[in-house]
Amino acid sequence: MRLTLKTAGLLVLLCALAACATSSAPGHESQKDPGTDIAAYRSFAWQPALGEGAGDQPTRLLDARIRDAIQAELTGRGYVEDAASPGFLVTYETTLKDKVKSSPFRIGLGMGGFSGNVGGSVNVGTPSVKNYQEGTLVIHAIDAATRREVWYGTVSGEVDRSSLDAAAVARAVGIALQDFPRRAP
Repeated sequence: MRLTLKTAGLLVLLCALAACATSSAPGHESQKDPGTDIAAYRSFAWQPALGEGAGDQPTRLLDARIRDAIQAELTGRGYVEDAASPGFLVTYETTLKDKVKSSPFRIGLGMGGFSGNVGGSVNVGTPSVKNYQEGTLVIHAIDAATRREVWYGTVSGEVDRSSLDAAAVARAVGIALQDFPRRAP
C-alpha cells in the first residue's frame, strides 16, 4: 500500500510538471529606469514611429487597435493624453517569428484501486511537430524632456487570426503594461 501511494504521488507530480511545461501563457518582461519616478508624470503623447504612414491597411487596423489599447491602459492608470506638453512619449514595436514546437514521444502510466481491486493503463503518444508564429509587442515610455527611455514592457506569445482582434490586443497590451506604475495623486 505504501508503494502505491508513493507511485501515485510521483504520477501526480509528473502530471503537474507536464502541465507547467505545456502552458502557453504569454511571456512578459519589463524594466524601469531606477532613477525615474514614472508615477510622477502627468501626461503622455505618441512618439512618431519610423516610416509612419507607410504600410498596408491590415497593419494600420492593427496599429489602431494597439494604440487604442495602450491609451485605454494609460488613462485607466491616471495619465492623460496631451500632445502639447507630455511628460513621457509612448511608442511600440511588433515582431513576428516563425517557430516550430515539437512534442516528444511520451508514455503515460495510470494506476488505481478500489475495494481491493487494482487496475492500470498505459498510453503511448507519438511525437508531433507544429509550425506556428510567435508575436512580440514591445511598449516604450520615453521621457519627453531628456528623450531617454524610462520604461519598457514586452509580451510574447503564439499568434493566430484571433490574436489580432481588439479584445485579444487589449489583453496583450494589458499584460505588457501590467508593471507600469499608476499615476501618483
